[in-house]
Amino acid sequence: MAVGNGGAKKVVAPMEVSVEAGNTGDAAWMDDDGRPRRSGTFWTASAHIITAVIGSGVLSLAWAIAQLGWVAGPAVMLLFAAVIYYTSTLLAECYRTGDPATGKRNYTYMDAVRSNLGGPKVIFCGVIQYANLVGVAIGYTIASSISMRAIRRADCFHANGHADPCKSSSNPYMILFGLVQIVFSQIPDFDQIWWLSIVAAVMSFTYSGIGLSLGITQTISNGGIKGSLTGISIGVGITATQKVWRSLQAFGDIAFAYSFSNILIEIQDTIRAPPPSEAKVMKQATRLSVATTTVFYMLCGCMGYAAFGDAAPDNLLTGFGFYEPFWLLDIANVAIVVHLVGAYQVFCQPIFAFVERWAASTWPDSAFISREFRVGPFALSVFRLTWRSAFVCLTTVFAMLLPFFGNVVGLLGAVSFWPLTVYFPVEMYIRQRGVPGRSMQGICLRMLSVGCLIVSIAAGAGSIANVIEALKVYKPFSG
Repeated sequence: MAVGNGGAKKVVAPMEVSVEAGNTGDAAWMDDDGRPRRSGTFWTASAHIITAVIGSGVLSLAWAIAQLGWVAGPAVMLLFAAVIYYTSTLLAECYRTGDPATGKRNYTYMDAVRSNLGGPKVIFCGVIQYANLVGVAIGYTIASSISMRAIRRADCFHANGHADPCKSSSNPYMILFGLVQIVFSQIPDFDQIWWLSIVAAVMSFTYSGIGLSLGITQTISNGGIKGSLTGISIGVGITATQKVWRSLQAFGDIAFAYSFSNILIEIQDTIRAPPPSEAKVMKQATRLSVATTTVFYMLCGCMGYAAFGDAAPDNLLTGFGFYEPFWLLDIANVAIVVHLVGAYQVFCQPIFAFVERWAASTWPDSAFISREFRVGPFALSVFRLTWRSAFVCLTTVFAMLLPFFGNVVGLLGAVSFWPLTVYFPVEMYIRQRGVPGRSMQGICLRMLSVGCLIVSIAAGAGSIANVIEALKVYKPFSG
């Protein structure tokens, strides 16, 4: 792959994947390992995490709490926050192999697994990680179309009254979102989308704040707090079996709402060289981000449940528990769409880098792959334009096939939670730090892993059951 302004060639190992793919520069702008100098800080890392975490998942938390009730709902949310923060600190310690300041950098999650565990676990990690990232891209495409359609419906309800069904297809909005992503996907790497992450993070606070405000207003209007200690009641329209499946799906929704471990190493790889060590900065960014998102999640989820009780929609701002003020709903949904544009890129840049580094190492002399020219933040090449556009089109088509936002969110959270958030961080930390298997710390870490595996399997079963129910009445592309 051609790197540097002088056109010198550097052959990259097939599985050496970095979100810095596409960067160029001379020696003055290189880190000590010959890669482009990183410029990320505590604040940019925090922005990346918040963009990844405070995503569309926040909008399903009122529904999740409605399934679990006032006791279990907030408790499960706090439990997931604690687990994810703790395992993220373990994962951050695995960014460098050996010395935390001077050891060999692991540029991606897969590199960290390869350095610490090796063998078939590397392939298992790659399949799970990249399948999850593709799934997130599909989920965000669905969520963006729902918000865009909600803007049209809110205006329609305001003009024609709530009795008007105001039906419309989500397919055109998915296509529009896909076209926007084709443009932004030409930004070459993670390090150069910091500004997009900051904009997206601001947008996430905007729509979360609006959702919180509307929930408080609705609760005051109701004259009291709705909901119950045990969640949605079994009765008309809800069987005991459905109650169980929905409760399990709620676990998946909450797990998805906190999910960012699958790109933690990639975010850490944007932080400038020590001192302080990347692990120290990443832990600080994780602490701030998880604390901030937990406060928002508790407020938004609990106030949404307080406002609507058992009737809480699976998407707080598009399920039309609120109808007025319609213009405020429009602002919130515009903020969601803008946020999802940035979040899509945060999750997809590792996929783009993986494929492009592999292609560059497989065909190092191919001008089709290596030749590029820059226009502002974009590094254009025929290969990048072709492959990234094809990827966006593929995720858009899948989103049009499966527009079940709540069910897809729960399934994504359940599938990725245990392996990426718990198992690999725990196993890598044990190996790297030499934690004895029979020590108290080793036993506790393995117990944590087993417990989270059980939760992940149960949540996955609940989400799959609900997807099957939704498929029984849905026709593909009918959006």
